Amino acid sequence: MPVTTVDEIIVSARRTEAPIWEVKRGDSTLILVGAISGVPRDVEWRPEALEAATRRAQRILFPQEGRASVADVLRLIWRIRTVATLPRGTTTADYLAPEVQARLETVMADQKNDSWRTNSLMILSMDLMSDHAGYERGRTRTAADVIKKAARDARIPVRPVGTVRGDEIVDSLITAPPANYATCLERALAAAEAGPEGAAIRISDWRARRVPEVMAQPLEQALGLCWPWGDPEIAPLLRRQWAEAVQTALGEPGVTMAVAQLRVLAEPDGVLDGLEAQGYEIEGPAWKADRVVAGTSGLSS
Repeated sequence: MPVTTVDEIIVSARRTEAPIWEVKRGDSTLILVGAISGVPRDVEWRPEALEAATRRAQRILFPQEGRASVADVLRLIWRIRTVATLPRGTTTADYLAPEVQARLETVMADQKNDSWRTNSLMILSMDLMSDHAGYERGRTRTAADVIKKAARDARIPVRPVGTVRGDEIVDSLITAPPANYATCLERALAAAEAGPEGAAIRISDWRARRVPEVMAQPLEQALGLCWPWGDPEIAPLLRRQWAEAVQTALGEPGVTMAVAQLRVLAEPDGVLDGLEAQGYEIEGPAWKADRVVAGTSGLSS
């Protein structure tokens, strides 16, 4: 593949309003796109350059797919009541520290009834993020959506970095003890306290490629600690699949574009830290707070 074509792809990718990193090994180029979820469709950002770069890549990597059998789905539906509520006779106060429960009482003071007290901590965490923290779970338009459409229109091969079996997903949801979600709820509560303004700042920081600031936002931290990324069974598998997929991509000639959740790339010991530890030079925005202080600005537009 001509070097000039690779350079054109990289330059196009750099012009988008999303964190982009470039890693090279021999005749292989890997473009990592850090995506975040919950970006409302009415938020204006520049996806055109990302679309152009996508159309010129040889292959696209996407996050994992979940493969659930009919039996898995039926089992989840059958157990959904167990998932949605705490064990009989218990409330959130039985699983949260008193000071956390007090903060939760304050945030939930406007609720019409007290049914939230018996909701599972996982369900309550999701409600805190969507109803109080401004996290959009409905009509969104993320970097992954933009890339997927551009790849489909250009008939560029797309593959997930891995799969997760349906029975693994179901089991992790319906068998985990309530206490496993206490940390998730605490972070979701912090996001709720920050309110929709915090969610808007998170998106603004993402568009401006301020990666450490995005990672420090309460909402982003909550999403990183709640299911599936906080699940002790599922999360290690997801992270391992990404690490393996990146190494495979760096062994394939041409340009591979990979779109991953920003936290997978930029978290401590994440994909970027792993590549750096292996000696790769990584071009792109700073993903560690100490580098922001030191003035490392990363890619220019």
